[in-house]
Amino acid sequence: MSWEQLVTGVELPFADGLVVPELFPYPLDVPSPPAVADVEHSAHAATLNTFRDTVTPGMTVAVGAGSRGLTGRVELLRGTIAALRELGGEPFVVPAMGSHGGATAEGQVHMLAELGMTEETLGAEIRATMDTVVVAHTASGTPVHLDVNAAAADRFLPVNRIKPHTCFKGPIESGCMKMAVVGFGKQPGASLVHSCGPIEMRDRLLDACAALRGTGKLLGGVGSIESTSGEIVRIEGLGADDVGAEFERELTEYARALVPALPFDQIDVLIIELGGKDISGTTIDPNVTGRFWVPSLDDLDKPSVGAIVLLDLTEVSGGNALGIGFADFIPASLANKLDFRKTYINCFTAGPAGMRRARLPMVLPDEESCIKAALSMCGRGPSEPKRVVRIRSTLHLTECRVSSALLP
Repeated sequence: MSWEQLVTGVELPFADGLVVPELFPYPLDVPSPPAVADVEHSAHAATLNTFRDTVTPGMTVAVGAGSRGLTGRVELLRGTIAALRELGGEPFVVPAMGSHGGATAEGQVHMLAELGMTEETLGAEIRATMDTVVVAHTASGTPVHLDVNAAAADRFLPVNRIKPHTCFKGPIESGCMKMAVVGFGKQPGASLVHSCGPIEMRDRLLDACAALRGTGKLLGGVGSIESTSGEIVRIEGLGADDVGAEFERELTEYARALVPALPFDQIDVLIIELGGKDISGTTIDPNVTGRFWVPSLDDLDKPSVGAIVLLDLTEVSGGNALGIGFADFIPASLANKLDFRKTYINCFTAGPAGMRRARLPMVLPDEESCIKAALSMCGRGPSEPKRVVRIRSTLHLTECRVSSALLP
């Protein structure tokens, strides 16, 4: 039975005269540094310059490709792979995405293909498995897992976007360090890091990265930074000693300054048209909405959001909607897309952060009923002006639409 069949005909007690307010375009004042003109060329140059003295002829290198919707992801990887070959290396690609793709090798290859990353477009073989080996232990004794194909290579190289994370705060969050530890660690590695609270998660990442550096297997990293508008503004090569260390900290701070929250103290209803794993690991980014919902991690002071409506899920997510619990209302059309197996595997891997974020929002027949329900239950009386914001997604946020109550 579909969700439409379950909820259609349910009488919703909306207040008499409830009106969905008209929304007006509202451009956001966001940082806009100049974009990288040629992503492939810049990735190629950064790789050559960084690894000229460390890649030797015949060295096999496992290059990490992730599940996020990075701008220029194909060009970023293609330029990196070409440069490694130019240096005499023998690169191949590994899906470095923890438990995403339903925690199956086939699912991860499919997810890469949905993002445009195939053997043909990247110019390299893709070797996919969910098997890992323990290659090191942290100072406290925690095992550090590594994809078996990456472990069999001479070196491995994460290629990832550097940005704020959705589950913890620290000097380094999403980026090369996290892909090295969590992405290449597959489900076991991801679970070990995510199974604890945000403070311990931060420390486990740093400790595990230090242990990986000690193995000599980590070649370094290639990191991109995107502006709020979605353009790549920096591409940097990181040596092995830079990953999880001072240079990646500097890049994280730069990236953090490019992700401003919505510029409103109070929002009664936030309408998000599209969520997904390629948009954020948590479907919608809490750095934008202010809702983190992780034990021991405070929500943002602003914006304070009364109710969130999520209208759709990207196809590339494959039904994985960890973070669906951030929303308060979803239409039946979105509920029909949910793959609970994929979502729950990802949520178990995420540990405490996945528990509340996996809860199912109120499912209503359509977009209009979701918005009206949010207006009815946001905490403001029927006759009070509602502060409403509508955005396309939480990624590359440069404009929104707002009700007249927010225009002043």
